[in-house]
Amino acid sequence: MDQLSPTRPAADDAKAAPKADPLPPASAATATEQKEAPKWRTRLLMFGLPAILIAAGGYYWLTSGGSVSTDNAYVQMDKVSVAAEVGGRITEVAVRDGQQVAAGQLLFRIDGEPYALNVAQATAAIDAAQVEVGNLSASANTSSVDIAAAREDVAFAQVNFERQAALMEKGFTTKAAYDASRHAVAQARERVRQAEAAAVEARTKLAAGPASGVNPQVEAARVQRSQAQVNLARTTVRAPSAGRVAQSDRLQIGQMMVAGLPAVTLVDTAHPWVEANFKETDLANMRVGQRAEVTFDAYPGLKVRGHVLTIGAGTGSEFSVLPAQNATGNWVKVTQRVPVRIAFDEKPAREMIAGLSAEVRVFTSGGAVAGE
Repeated sequence: MDQLSPTRPAADDAKAAPKADPLPPASAATATEQKEAPKWRTRLLMFGLPAILIAAGGYYWLTSGGSVSTDNAYVQMDKVSVAAEVGGRITEVAVRDGQQVAAGQLLFRIDGEPYALNVAQATAAIDAAQVEVGNLSASANTSSVDIAAAREDVAFAQVNFERQAALMEKGFTTKAAYDASRHAVAQARERVRQAEAAAVEARTKLAAGPASGVNPQVEAARVQRSQAQVNLARTTVRAPSAGRVAQSDRLQIGQMMVAGLPAVTLVDTAHPWVEANFKETDLANMRVGQRAEVTFDAYPGLKVRGHVLTIGAGTGSEFSVLPAQNATGNWVKVTQRVPVRIAFDEKPAREMIAGLSAEVRVFTSGGAVAGE
């Protein structure tokens, strides 16, 4: 074997070793991007993080520091309890539960036959009163005739008495005849006074009332008929205002309706509002007109803009059936709640139902008022 020479040139080794290929263009661009990436991250941290912190702080100030909120709030609506003004048996039910009705729309009817009979009876009473007036008028005329006849009797009795008096002076008559003629004069004069009194009584009964100008008996009969007609009209019960019918299950055909007993409820769904019961410690900066935001447990994601319409004149406990007696030895201080009425500034996208739970946030910062 030949031995390698220790003095072999280095050039021969270089020729024997393979040459490394240069970096391709894509690899060079990747290396450049890797060098520039740290610069962008640095800029993002320097400018983006402060912006995020400022936005978060502003949101916190708007939603916490400049507002008060409560979840003790409920949707309220005007409710009218409709009751029959007359009693009777229900003969017709024209509505169902949940139905929307307009003002004046028929709700139910009560049997009107007894009240129609009352109208007929009152009409007969008017006729009877008018007949009585006619009788009184005739009686007044008769009294006038009686007065004239009584005066004629007085004149005749007076002449007869004078004749008896002349005969008595001459002694041609008896004492009895003289006394009888004098008594006849007295009786005739008394009959005149009776006839005149009867005439006055008849004219008094015929006199018209100073207020109505109609005979009182006739007027009383007419009032009685008017009342009967009103009661007959009240057998038809109509809606006093527009709204949605509730609790109509009380209306059953054949059921006896008691006058004054609530029969059905009308809920004014067109004008809802929210009653929020805020703690007394939340009222320091609250003012009427401030903007509010309402959310509902029943409709997640629904927000309705509103404003403070009124702040209650008293706490809830002040208007309770049994107000708290704080002047006692076992008194414990409890944070009171004040009802605040929130009016909607826009029509809710979903239908409101009376009694729904809600959450109300009132923006008190700077006294901002709705519409400003």
